Amino acid sequence: MNRALRLIGRRAISSIPVLLIVVIGTFFLLELASGDAVDAYLVSIGGGDAALIEHLRQSYGLDQSALTRLWIYVSSLARLDLGWSVAFNRPIAGLILERLPNTLYLMGSATALAFVFGTALGILAGARPGSLGDRLLSIGSLALYAVPSFWLGLVLSVVFAVQLRWLPTSGIETIASGKQGLERALDIIRHLVLPVSALAMIYLALFLRLMRAGMAEIWRLDFVRAARAKGLTRARIVLRHVARNALLPVITMLGLQAASMLGGSVVIESVFAIPGFGRLAQEAVSARDAPLLMGIIVVSAVLVIVVNMLIDLVYAVLDPRVGASEAAS
Repeated sequence: MNRALRLIGRRAISSIPVLLIVVIGTFFLLELASGDAVDAYLVSIGGGDAALIEHLRQSYGLDQSALTRLWIYVSSLARLDLGWSVAFNRPIAGLILERLPNTLYLMGSATALAFVFGTALGILAGARPGSLGDRLLSIGSLALYAVPSFWLGLVLSVVFAVQLRWLPTSGIETIASGKQGLERALDIIRHLVLPVSALAMIYLALFLRLMRAGMAEIWRLDFVRAARAKGLTRARIVLRHVARNALLPVITMLGLQAASMLGGSVVIESVFAIPGFGRLAQEAVSARDAPLLMGIIVVSAVLVIVVNMLIDLVYAVLDPRVGASEAAS
């Protein structure tokens, strides 16, 4: 327990420079982009005179130098203040807290399903490399991984929502339904079935192929031959020796895919009209709302760091050698 806490403490400290790099890099990238919130506003109202433009730039703080605005933003961020959204005219923290749970429901469910079923199918495929079942699962996973998530989402929506009318076509829950408690939770689950399925199937194929490849490699190692020589059953060898060691790179990939899942949620949320974190980023880009986009990127970076810290903990539990020297120093 103490080793795990020390490991987490070191990871948390090392993440501070990473966040600073993300903030500074994103800020200057947005500075290089053409247009800003004032330009987007003027387009929406059909233009304006020089006096209006100057007033808007002063109101938004765009009349100051880039370094001044960067210092103000970093200072506010140190106080956990994400700033003010120009497009929505409200605090950014409130917007993110309103939209983030929807994306966490979507991402958490999709990631859990993809990992559990992908790993299980990978174990089935890797238990007997080269068998008919292994080849069928490998071909099916490759075909599934090649399918774009937005196309899969549209197909699922057309079949199960439009034609069969089994599930809702869009949204996170029924609007103005007045449902509470368990009834509301079930309503949200019904709305999430299609988007979660579309997002999970793509990453399920990735975990399946990674688990299968890892097991196929481990079957050739000496300790597996030694386990066979001891007379252990094939099921015991597969689960206790081969699958457990092949699971380590799969868990590593789970942490690396956290950022990709955030990016994938943008597409899925647009297809199914889910008011989540991804669509908020899309709206921030459309409105040239740099403070909101900065807040979204910073929160995304924090989420990815937290997920990878949890992955490090799981990794250390599965393999006690991982992080032992670092935590003990």
